[in-house]
Amino acid sequence: MKLDNKVILITGASRGIGKETVEAALKLNVKKIYAAARNIAQLPDFKDIRVVPVTLDITNAEQISAAAKLASDVDVLINNAGVLSAGSVLTSSTEALLEDLTVNYIGTLMVSRAFQPVLKANGGGAIVSVSSILGKASIAAMGGYCASKAALFSAIQSMRTELKSQGTAVFGVFPGPTETDMTKGLSMPKAKASDTAANILKGIEAGDEDIYPDETSAQLAQLWSSNPKQLEREFAKF
Repeated sequence: MKLDNKVILITGASRGIGKETVEAALKLNVKKIYAAARNIAQLPDFKDIRVVPVTLDITNAEQISAAAKLASDVDVLINNAGVLSAGSVLTSSTEALLEDLTVNYIGTLMVSRAFQPVLKANGGGAIVSVSSILGKASIAAMGGYCASKAALFSAIQSMRTELKSQGTAVFGVFPGPTETDMTKGLSMPKAKASDTAANILKGIEAGDEDIYPDETSAQLAQLWSSNPKQLEREFAKF
């Protein structure tokens, strides 16, 4: 779908992939961008009147409802907000495991559910949710996070089926390691967040239901599509 003259809402827009997605979208002929963050004081100055700041903690039902009412003209919802709290599924605290699931899975679903009727009223539009290549196979040291992204992957597939009848396209984004605050402690090659963001928008415009926005994720996706068990074995090396 073309993003010309579209109204977009991007969660988690204060930093990382979310911030860069706002920047990348401003280079296109979009009509408006709602830049959502838990604390709008932390949003960068995007220096463009098309950007509208929105206070949105995706685990807060009242804020989600208020955002859906404020942004009733949205055509494209980009669910980017996420956390990385849990490590091993066997040794991480219950609190850390729940935080990943609450934000990455439940929170993303809550926002999607709130904006589903908005999109329907505006002609269908699209829901774009940022999962992770780790949602396809798990690294044990990040097992709790991986599980939350796997749950989101499953939800993306379900929403795609359920929303087809109202004309809402559903995209899943599965990045590999990316240079963000979330991955500061990870010692591995990482894609630039700006490149990842630009490729996410290119994937939406190309109509790619599953978007692999960097070289690593694209390579791992090929392995997963041909031999899912081998991807599991590769991740077991970490």
